[in-house]
Amino acid sequence: MFTGIIETLGTITNIAKEQDNVHLTVRSNFTNELKVDQSVAHNGVCLTVVRIENDTYTVTAIKETLNKTNISRLALADSVNLERGMKLGDRLDGHLVQGHVDQTATCTAILQENGSTIFTFTYDASKNNITIEKGSVTVNGVSLTVINSKQNEFSVAIIPYTIENTTFKDLKLKDVVNLEFDVIGKYVSRITNA
Repeated sequence: MFTGIIETLGTITNIAKEQDNVHLTVRSNFTNELKVDQSVAHNGVCLTVVRIENDTYTVTAIKETLNKTNISRLALADSVNLERGMKLGDRLDGHLVQGHVDQTATCTAILQENGSTIFTFTYDASKNNITIEKGSVTVNGVSLTVINSKQNEFSVAIIPYTIENTTFKDLKLKDVVNLEFDVIGKYVSRITNA
């Protein structure tokens, strides 16, 4: 489990394809604290550490992950939002995040406000995922509050600190992001659609 509060940014230093899998090597400032078999969220995608070498570690994304997330779009030198699994007993500053991406979305608007930036995302509503006004959503692993909730679109207002310390600083129109909808909302949606 994660909280959606990004610890640091990592940099992709190597991408190796093996059959349908992709091995990503990431440089981060917490590599020395990791161990093999530990889970780390990469843009909100929970991946297992399979190798550690100096200040880099390697994770493997399988076909299912590559098909449902933006991980396959990563390139050398790209930044990724990183978060290690939460510790029991720590404060839950974001919301409960599983690290299981539900689908991707496209950034359709970026509006500079006086002190914040509003990002709007459009997603495929046929997958029955929902947002609610003032509810939680995870965008590329970042726990955010929904505004302007619609059937296949929502916005989030982001403070300058979050922009500077996550990959939101590089986000452009038409970029594809990972979405994890609120776990409680997913259960409610499943029950009502059953």
